[in-house]
Amino acid sequence: MMMVGFYLIPIETGIMTSLTTPASYTGNAPFLPPLEPVIPGTGSFSVQPWINAIAGLSGGLINSFVLVIPATVLSGLLGSMAAYGLTTVDWRGQIMIYVLFVAGIFIPYQAVLVPLTQFWYNVVPLQSIFVTVAASVPLVAEYHWKLLALIITHTAYGIPICTLLFRAHYKKLSSEMIEAARLDGASIATIYRRIILPLSIPMFAVVFIYQFTQIWNDLLFALTIIQFGDASVVTQELVGIGVSQSGTNFPLRMAAALVAALPTLIIYIFFGDRFAKGVTT
Repeated sequence: MMMVGFYLIPIETGIMTSLTTPASYTGNAPFLPPLEPVIPGTGSFSVQPWINAIAGLSGGLINSFVLVIPATVLSGLLGSMAAYGLTTVDWRGQIMIYVLFVAGIFIPYQAVLVPLTQFWYNVVPLQSIFVTVAASVPLVAEYHWKLLALIITHTAYGIPICTLLFRAHYKKLSSEMIEAARLDGASIATIYRRIILPLSIPMFAVVFIYQFTQIWNDLLFALTIIQFGDASVVTQELVGIGVSQSGTNFPLRMAAALVAALPTLIIYIFFGDRFAKGVTT
């Protein structure tokens, strides 16, 4: 219990800081609840930092959800398909292809930043395509091409680790069950859709939690491809919120950090039981 309390102190301090005013934050113990009328010297209670944080991060939160949901689903689904083809289907050269998938996990982000930027800005004409599309399709803006580029980038970078995780799961499946389906005349696609996919739900929970967390918390690719502007994601919006020439608004910054962390916490809460089941299977 002492260790649990020790590790929870930063979270408790952050919450208490986010519920006070900038004036009362200075000179007061940050880990005490802001209850000035009840406990003198603890600061004034205020939810204004949370209101300002949500207002300041609203655009970044929307962009992050637009980015994270399709990138997470696509990387998980494509990784599952790749693992199925590399595990239960025999074909020449699959070991070499699997080695390439594993090698893709170890490619550092920093090594691809310059070619990645050149690729999206100078090679692929996404920007010109979205200029035409935005003029005729509602709810589509010109800057959305940056989010699409970021979705494709995170999907491609997530496929190798998703493939590795799914392959480890598929290696444990009964080969007799798959062979029986083949004898009954089921095609490769049918076996995947009716047998492999339903048995993959626990592992999908593991992959979705992992990918959602990784993509949501990413800042490097966002700074490289989006670079700030209307397409900025929540991690970029956190950089400047609460900072001004007059000083740093620590309650606002702490509230913004907690708001940005809430989606990953909610994902863990909803998929935690399936995550535990997927890890143990």
